[in-house]
Amino acid sequence: MAGSLFRTKSLERLLKEHEGGDIKLKRTLGPSALIALGVGGIIGAGLFVRTAAAIAERSGPSVTIAFLVAGLGCAFAGLCYAEFASMIPIAGSAYTYSYATMGELVAWIIGWDLILEYAVGAATVAIAWSEYFNKVLNFVGWEVPYQWSHSPFEMAAATGVHGIMNIPALFILLLLSLLLARGTHESAFVNNLIVITKVTIVILVIVIGWGFINPANHTPYIPPPSTYTVVQGGLQITHAYGGVLGILGAAGVVFFAFIGFDAVSTAAQEAKDPARDMPIGILGSLVVCTVLYVLFAHVLSGVATVEDFRTAGKEASVAYAITKYMHGYDWLAKFVTVAILAGFSSVILVMLLGQSRVFFSMSHDGLVPKIFSELHPRYHTPYKSNMLFFVLTGLFGAFIPGDIVGEMTSIGTLFAFMLVCAGVWIMRVRRPDIERGFVVPALPFVAIMGIIVCGAMIYGLGWANWLRLIVWLAIGLVFYFSYGKRHSRLEAEA
Repeated sequence: MAGSLFRTKSLERLLKEHEGGDIKLKRTLGPSALIALGVGGIIGAGLFVRTAAAIAERSGPSVTIAFLVAGLGCAFAGLCYAEFASMIPIAGSAYTYSYATMGELVAWIIGWDLILEYAVGAATVAIAWSEYFNKVLNFVGWEVPYQWSHSPFEMAAATGVHGIMNIPALFILLLLSLLLARGTHESAFVNNLIVITKVTIVILVIVIGWGFINPANHTPYIPPPSTYTVVQGGLQITHAYGGVLGILGAAGVVFFAFIGFDAVSTAAQEAKDPARDMPIGILGSLVVCTVLYVLFAHVLSGVATVEDFRTAGKEASVAYAITKYMHGYDWLAKFVTVAILAGFSSVILVMLLGQSRVFFSMSHDGLVPKIFSELHPRYHTPYKSNMLFFVLTGLFGAFIPGDIVGEMTSIGTLFAFMLVCAGVWIMRVRRPDIERGFVVPALPFVAIMGIIVCGAMIYGLGWANWLRLIVWLAIGLVFYFSYGKRHSRLEAEA
């Protein structure tokens, strides 16, 4: 029993199945294209929405330190991802790596956990998309009523109106799920245009906003330890605010802003030289984004007050800060809003695509039903999987508040990163003979630090999020033992 739970899928078999497959992906991506892919997947709702939440509820202006902590944790995990990607240049990311190192049960847990990263992450960005969509409608005097653009667990502070259903979030998820089912994909040219637009937004806000920083908003830079209570899903949740715990909690919140760099690893089959290019793409995109994030957060927390981000500036925070404090730059607020809306759309598309890839691999291994790997007869896409995940993401996007799904995404991804750090260490011990195009320096120190830093951020997210993760994983184990284990291809061949 225990042996079958931890039976690994050999690297030789993984590579053989890949080489023997019917679909051969062209190796067309170089280092610069991979960095652009990483930056395109990273910069999104995390920076433009979750930064304000971290300032308001956790850390105040010391959110910049939180970004450095989150970036450090991602760097350690990124090094481990880079070694795996150079050693196993196959799609599937953390799920595939776990199957090869820690066995089927852990691989299942990772695959199930990745729903929190990709599917719930897509729902989080869709909720942020809804907020900015309303801002765009405001430019022409229109607006989706509060009750139809918020979850039932939210209430407008000014009017007392309760949300019913977030229709814009549901709409964008449906539209992009249909596009994926149809087979629409972004060309490298279009992706690069989106990346340039996103980076331009960030740089403009940094450069122009720097002159509007009010030093009073940065005093004290690290607020003294206290607490701040918010209502999440009808429950009052008290967070540590200020001090070390506040920074750790904020790091867990803004960690959402880094999610996406690991998506570079799913492109290993399309890299010209995976051994050289994957580490450059993963770590290069991390460095670029960390620098931009710290500067952006410093400006945003200096332009507007903590109270702004707790009240009227909670939604579409960047546009709000520009409109209220950066007089004469209304054009920038409008440009930011429209461009962010387009950028969010691409991030949702990438997350939904990543989710279908992971479950396609799991279905191929027999761990989830065949419906997740059934292809459309004409478009050759896993269309049934796309629509099933639309139902899941739609439920989250339409009926759950953005702060809850955002933190669920962060804690799920942090847990996955910890397992990847452990996995690269295990593989180095068990299979030192395998050729590695990139070798993590100072192992096991890097792996241990990755586990510690990511674990610290999980600790900072608080008991409510720990409970959500435990419940989610418990549901996943029920599915595994009732279906996955009995239908596993490895189990059938044993």
